[in-house]
Amino acid sequence: MNIIHQDDTAAVTAALRAGKIGVIRTDTLYGLVCRADSQAAVERIYQVKGRDDNKSPIVLVASAQQLFDAPDGRTGQLLTTVWPGKVSVIIPTIAAPSWIERGNKSVAYRLPDNTWLQSTLAQTGPLIAPSANPQSRPPAQTIRQAIAYFGEQVDFYVDGGEVTDDTPSQLLCVSVDGAVEKLR
Repeated sequence: MNIIHQDDTAAVTAALRAGKIGVIRTDTLYGLVCRADSQAAVERIYQVKGRDDNKSPIVLVASAQQLFDAPDGRTGQLLTTVWPGKVSVIIPTIAAPSWIERGNKSVAYRLPDNTWLQSTLAQTGPLIAPSANPQSRPPAQTIRQAIAYFGEQVDFYVDGGEVTDDTPSQLLCVSVDGAVEKLR
């Protein structure tokens, strides 16, 4: 079992660049993470988690420049008002790979308000980050709980402390015509 100290950003980024999957603390919960551009790693997370194949993952980014599709003016303006922070924005896509958009023609993105995570994302590129739990089980609140869930199925774990506020991110949806709807 490979537990990487959160201060060892080089080890975390090296593992992710090598196509590995891991569990890290995001700005909201612990997430199962891998590079969004690695179809094999994304599919592996879906298998390990038991995630519904039709459910798109959240994609964490370091900036709007990491989105698969360049945001139009209205969407770009929205992103500058809600990011960084605990706000995920579902945006229509034509450029996202099929293993990310999963037939939904949209991608949910979040730019976390966390310096360590932003730095990591700047070095690795976008990461998918569904919650660290098997489908239908409660999200892991500690790294120990994540290890109990996944054990050796995951390549590495980063202990970010106990999750004490498990409030999910706010969820906004931008339609093709640019209208914004609050989903949660």
